[in-house]
Amino acid sequence: MRSFQAANEIFTNCHMKKFNRKHIWISSVILGLVLLTGTFYAGLFVGVLQSTGDGAQDGEVEVVNQTRFFDRADDIDFGNFWEVWDLVQDVYYQPIDESDLYYGAMQGMVWGLDDPYTVFFPPAEAEEFDNELDGVFYGIGAEIGKKENEIVVIAPLSGSPAEAAGLMAGDAIWYVDDTEIFDYSVNAAVMIIRGEIGTEVVLTVSREGADELIEIPIVRDEIQISSVEWEIRDDGIAVIEISMFNGETTDLFTQAVREALAAGVDGLIVDLRNDPGGLLTAAINVSGFWVDDMPVVQQRVGSDVESYSATGNSWLSDMDTVVLVNGGSASASEILAGALQDYGYATVIGEQTYGKGSVQEYYDLPDGSAVKITVAEWLTPLGRSINEVGITPDIEIEFTIDDYEAGETPQIDAAIDFLAQ
Repeated sequence: MRSFQAANEIFTNCHMKKFNRKHIWISSVILGLVLLTGTFYAGLFVGVLQSTGDGAQDGEVEVVNQTRFFDRADDIDFGNFWEVWDLVQDVYYQPIDESDLYYGAMQGMVWGLDDPYTVFFPPAEAEEFDNELDGVFYGIGAEIGKKENEIVVIAPLSGSPAEAAGLMAGDAIWYVDDTEIFDYSVNAAVMIIRGEIGTEVVLTVSREGADELIEIPIVRDEIQISSVEWEIRDDGIAVIEISMFNGETTDLFTQAVREALAAGVDGLIVDLRNDPGGLLTAAINVSGFWVDDMPVVQQRVGSDVESYSATGNSWLSDMDTVVLVNGGSASASEILAGALQDYGYATVIGEQTYGKGSVQEYYDLPDGSAVKITVAEWLTPLGRSINEVGITPDIEIEFTIDDYEAGETPQIDAAIDFLAQ
C-alpha cells in the first residue's frame, strides 16, 4: 500500500474588510466540487450585491460599508500564528512565496470548520469558479464530494471524458496517479485531479460490486455542456434530460416542453440522473411548469424558515410525469424532484439521491479571491430535509454494474412501463 501524505494546513484569524459581496446562495454536491475547472458549483441563487462608492447601479443592491467586531476566544493566542509564519520563513529549506502561505492560511481557516461546502478560493480558482457558470469547462467532467472521509464521484457529466472513460457515480477515488487521497478535502483532491487540456490523469477507484480496485485513465479536455436535451419517442412519451441547472436551462426546457406539447405526448420523463445541481433559480423556474404560485423549496436557518415559490404557467400540471434520479442527483435536482414528489405532480423512480441540501453564500474579495460559506439548509415544500438525507424514490430501481456492462437501462424502462399503464 502506498504511503499517505497528509496535507498540512495553517489556521489563522482574519478581520472583516470592505468587499464586494456576491450574495449567491448555493443549494447543492456535493458541494462537492466539479472537476471541470476543478471546482463544483451548485444551486447558485439570488442576484449580486455590490458595494459601490457612487451608489448602486441598475439591477444592483447597495451594501452599506460597516466594520464588524466579534468576541475573540480568550484561550487562543493568535500570536502563535505569526510565530509559525516567521519560523517557516526563517528555517524552511527552500525559497518561499508569501502569497502561497497567505492563501494557504485562508484555506486552512475554513478547512477547520470541517464542512466540505465551505471553501476559500485563491484568485485563480475564484476566476475558474465564475467561468463554470458559462457552461464551458476544462478538466475530466465529473463532480466529486466527500462521504465518510472518502472522495467519491457524485456524477460524471454527460458526454464528458470521465463518462467516456467509464467513471461512475458512487466510485470512491483512492489514488490520483500515484497520490493516495484518502482523507483529503474535496478542494485538495480537485487541485491534483485537474490539469492541462490533453494531459492524462489516472484515477484508481473502488466500486460497489467490484472485487478489486479499478484504474481509470482519463484525458483532460474542454467540456461544453448543453444543460437540456430531449427526445420525443414513437410511443408518445417525451424524455427531457437535465444534466445541470445553469443559465440556459430555463430557455432550453421551455423549448423542449413546447415541442412535446405540440407533438401531443401522453407522458413525460424528466431525467435528473447524474445531475449535480446548479442554479437554484433555474430549478425554481423549471418547477413552475407544474407548480404555480406555491413554495418549491424552503430555507432554514436555525428555527427560521423562509419559502421560495414558483411563478410559472403550470403547462405540465396535468401531464403524467416520471422523474428519474440516482445517487448522482444532487442539490438543485433534488429540490426539483422533492417539490414534484411533495405535490404529487410526478412519480420519482430510481435510487436514493445524494443529499446535498445546504446553502452557501459566495463572497468576492478585493484581491480576486473568494470564499463560499454554508449559511443554511434546504427543505422540500413539506419540510423534509434534503441535506445528508436525499430524496427517496417512490419506486426504487437499481442500476448495477452488470446492467451497465450489458447496456441495459432498467430505470428508463421502468419509467416507460409506468407511464404506459
